[in-house]
Amino acid sequence: MTRTMLRLLSTLLLPVLLPLATHAQARVVSARIARVSTAVATLDDVRVRLQWHEGATEGVLRLQAARIDAPDLGYRFGDVDWQCPLRRVGNGGWHCDGAVRGDRGKPLRLSLAIGVADTHARLSRGDAVIGLHRDAATPDLTRIDLRQVPIAWSAALLAKAWPEARLKQGRVDATLAITAATDRPVRVTGPLSVQALGLDTPDGAVAAENVSARLQLDMQLGERTHAALRGHLVGGELLFGNTYVSLQQRSVAVALEAARGGSGGWSLPHFAWRDEEILALSGSAALGADGSLRALELHARSGNLQPLRDGYLSGWLGLAGLGDLELRGRLEADLHLVDGALRSADARLQALGISDPQHRFGFDGLDGDLRFSSTTAVESALQWQGGELYGLAFGAARLPFSSSQGELRLREPVAFPILGGRAGFDHLRIRPPADGHPFEVGFGLALDRLDVGQLAKALEWPAFGGELSGRIPQARYANDRLEFEGGFDMQVFDGRVAVSSLAMERPFGTAPTLSADISLDDLDMEALTGAFDFGSITGRLDGRIDALRLVDWTPVAFDAQLHSQRHDGVRQRISQRAVQDLSSVGDASFANSLQSQLIGLFDDFGYSRLGIACRLADEVCQMDGIGSAGQGFIIVDGSGIPRLRVVGFNRRVDWPTLLERLAAVGSGDVKPVFD
Repeated sequence: MTRTMLRLLSTLLLPVLLPLATHAQARVVSARIARVSTAVATLDDVRVRLQWHEGATEGVLRLQAARIDAPDLGYRFGDVDWQCPLRRVGNGGWHCDGAVRGDRGKPLRLSLAIGVADTHARLSRGDAVIGLHRDAATPDLTRIDLRQVPIAWSAALLAKAWPEARLKQGRVDATLAITAATDRPVRVTGPLSVQALGLDTPDGAVAAENVSARLQLDMQLGERTHAALRGHLVGGELLFGNTYVSLQQRSVAVALEAARGGSGGWSLPHFAWRDEEILALSGSAALGADGSLRALELHARSGNLQPLRDGYLSGWLGLAGLGDLELRGRLEADLHLVDGALRSADARLQALGISDPQHRFGFDGLDGDLRFSSTTAVESALQWQGGELYGLAFGAARLPFSSSQGELRLREPVAFPILGGRAGFDHLRIRPPADGHPFEVGFGLALDRLDVGQLAKALEWPAFGGELSGRIPQARYANDRLEFEGGFDMQVFDGRVAVSSLAMERPFGTAPTLSADISLDDLDMEALTGAFDFGSITGRLDGRIDALRLVDWTPVAFDAQLHSQRHDGVRQRISQRAVQDLSSVGDASFANSLQSQLIGLFDDFGYSRLGIACRLADEVCQMDGIGSAGQGFIIVDGSGIPRLRVVGFNRRVDWPTLLERLAAVGSGDVKPVFD
């Protein structure tokens, strides 16, 4: 039972009270009414009975209704039963106070006073009170006072405007005026205060927790629902799809005008949100019946981006694996969306900085305008003072853009300093999602004489030199996947390393994945083994690492084959320590016991061929070498005296164990052991 029933009681009691006034000696007066209709509600099968003994100062009133239906307010009750002691008060007035029961929940206390000029009613349960006041001079107006009313009592009224909402907790205080005339929609106006509101929707797309509000309400109910709210939200948490809002204890000024028609969609002619200097929003929008965004005009401004992450962006950043991203600076933007697609955008950046604590990327001093258009051409320019990409610092650049037909493009190639050389974009194209197509970025990348020594130092690799150059004519990012056409070369160790078939999944998200094919051609093994502290080997190295796959930068699969390549005039020698290191990695030992007794007497040995292979899958490396040796495989095939042969016998090696062996080789913990 709620305030809806209070609006009806004076109408229902008139058939009883009027006969009583003219037949004071009557013992029992009763009436049965098939239907009572008002501007607010309809009652079916209404029974009113008054028992008043002769000479008594009061009687017993009982009112029953099989059903009360208030469609505009969303309420429906069955088997309503109210009984109370009725007595005269004042000049022709009546008062009755008793318990009212229905088919929904615990009984409430209903107190009703009907006078000649006005009507007062009070419905209560514990601290929750609903008061009703009506004046005969204004019969279409009813005033409602709410004090500590559970928000659940308003569920049916809210469902008229928002059927999907489920109220969980909270209390309401309000002083509302309800205007209900037979020829006009029901209108509800007045101040409204909510404490510790909690609600959600069945799909979990919208939720609120511990949100308080002080609002001014103006709502019109009928075939079309109109609502206007103005005031402040205080504290709590809100969820709208992937947008999570944490207000903590801040007070946010809000304004909303909304209308819902027969199609079920919402029109929002105006909305506004002001959260100190953190975020100010204003604009208009339209939502479909399914809650989808059909149109949006939005102006946004943030005078301080630093708290914006925790306050508003954590949901979206978390999906991209960037939950700890740090922001600073100022931003102002205007957006226009139609049918869910971006039509135009204009962003103005001032001293904006982006820092990723994991050093995946970052920008300093982002300034300028960035304009997008799906129709006529517009131009803009963005610049930065510097930044980093996976720990590699890069210098300043200016990017001139043009936009039309739903695409943002560089007007000319752009390059910037990095690793002692230059890197840049031959072209860049950005297309926001539209017409069922995902967000997409296409670009051409050029690398010119990057210092591999600086790269090795930044990535904490062993110190070695060389240059990195190359060009990727076309790369494409879509659906959280980055694919490259072409490849790039590194000139290192007096040879060439070529990377092709390069692709990345979730490049800036959680557990990024990289795949590539790598070719090694004519590397100087003396320089290579010296850089990695792997003993000493002279000669030239070729090889391939096919189907390489890294997850979170850790290898999980590849097919690698490395082998020596003979060149005229190039000596092929291997040191005793390098022999032991190869034996450790390959789980091998010296062959030929007679020769092995002499090996300890020599510092290095000649070899004719050497090589090792590993096919990694499911954390197991399938090992191989340059040829078979019975049950084993040859890693080093010597030449000269003493003739050296290193043979591996374990073809299946646990990958973590192999990594431990490589770490031991690099630290010099491997000691020569001769069979």
